[in-house]
Amino acid sequence: MVKRIGVLTGGGDCPGLNAVLRAVVKTAMGKYGYEVIGFRDGYRGLVMNNYIQFKPGDVSGILDKGGTILGTSNRDNPFKFRVERGGKVDYVDMSDRVIDNLYALGIDCMVLIGGDGTLTSARDFARMGVNVVGVPKTIDNDLSATDTTFGFMTAVDTATDAIDKLHSTAESHHRVMILEVMGRYAGWIALASGVAGGADVILIPEIPYDINKVCDKIKERSAAGKHFSIVVVAEGAKSIDGDLVVCKVVKDSPDPIRLGGIGNRIAEDIERIACIETRVTVLGHLQRGGRPVPYDRILSTRYGVRAVELVNEGKFGMMVGLQGDSITAVSLEDAVGKLKSVPPDGELVQIAKSVGVGFGN
Repeated sequence: MVKRIGVLTGGGDCPGLNAVLRAVVKTAMGKYGYEVIGFRDGYRGLVMNNYIQFKPGDVSGILDKGGTILGTSNRDNPFKFRVERGGKVDYVDMSDRVIDNLYALGIDCMVLIGGDGTLTSARDFARMGVNVVGVPKTIDNDLSATDTTFGFMTAVDTATDAIDKLHSTAESHHRVMILEVMGRYAGWIALASGVAGGADVILIPEIPYDINKVCDKIKERSAAGKHFSIVVVAEGAKSIDGDLVVCKVVKDSPDPIRLGGIGNRIAEDIERIACIETRVTVLGHLQRGGRPVPYDRILSTRYGVRAVELVNEGKFGMMVGLQGDSITAVSLEDAVGKLKSVPPDGELVQIAKSVGVGFGN
C-alpha cells in the first residue's frame, strides 16, 4: 500500500514543470490521500535529504508559472555525484544514500520529472528495486518514447514570436535575419517554429547544409524582388563537412559540450558569398522561461495525473507519454538513451519544402 510519494524536477528548467507538480500533488492528496514529499534542486535534494512536505495550498496559483517551485539542477547525477574533498573534485556513487533517505522518510514511490539524463537515473533506480514513475520533460522534444514532451510547444511559441518580429525589420532594412534556436542534436524547435513563422531557410542537425545552396536560396528570393530572408538555425546544425560549432567545453559537467555560435558562422558566410547584410539573434534561455502556453499546461496536467494513477495501480518502472491523442505508459528501459531526431523525409520537412522553404541541401 502506497502512503507517501516523493517528487522532484531534474535537468534544465522548462515551462510546464509547475503544472506537473500541481497535478501530482492535487491528485495524490485529493484523490488518493497520499502524502507528498518534494525534493529541492533535483537529485541534489534527494542525495542531501533537502525536502519539503507539500500541503494542498503549496501548489495553488502555480499552473501558469514558468520554472519550478522545487528548483532543479542538471549537474547532480546520484550515481556519479560531484564531491569536493581537500580541494579536489571526486565523483562518488550516492545511490545507496538516496535509498537510505527514501527508507528513512517512508517514501513508497518517486515521481521523477525530467529529460533523458534524469530519466536514465530513474531507470537505474528502478533496476535497484526503487519504485519510480517518470514524466518526460524537455523543450527539445527529443525523447523517443513520447510524441511530445511538455515545454516544447512553449519554446516553439517563443521562437515563432521572434520570427514574426524579425520579419518586419528584415523587410525594412533589406537584410537576412538569422534566428539561432536551441535543440542540441535534434531540430524540432527550429523546424516547427520555422514552418509556423514562415522562414525561408531552416537548418537542422538531421539535414547537413551546403552554405552555397543556402546562399542560392537567398539570391533567388532577391532576384524575385524579395530583398530579405529569414533563416532559422538549430544550435546543432552542421555543414556537409560535418562540423559542429561549439562555444565552450565545461570539464566538470555531465554534459560538457556547449553548442552555440552557428548563427554567427552562417552570417559571415552569407555576407561573404551572397553579399547581403546579415544580422543574428540568439534566443538562448528565453526559450526555457516564461509562462507555458495552454497546450503545455494541459499536457503537463495530463502527465501529472497519469503518473499518480500509475503509482496507485502499482505500475512502477514506467514513464508516462503521449501517443497520438492518448496518454500512455512505457517502460523506462525503452524510454531513455534513444534520441528522437527529425526524419529528413518526414511530413513536416516535406510540407516545408512544398511551400518553398530551403534546407541547404
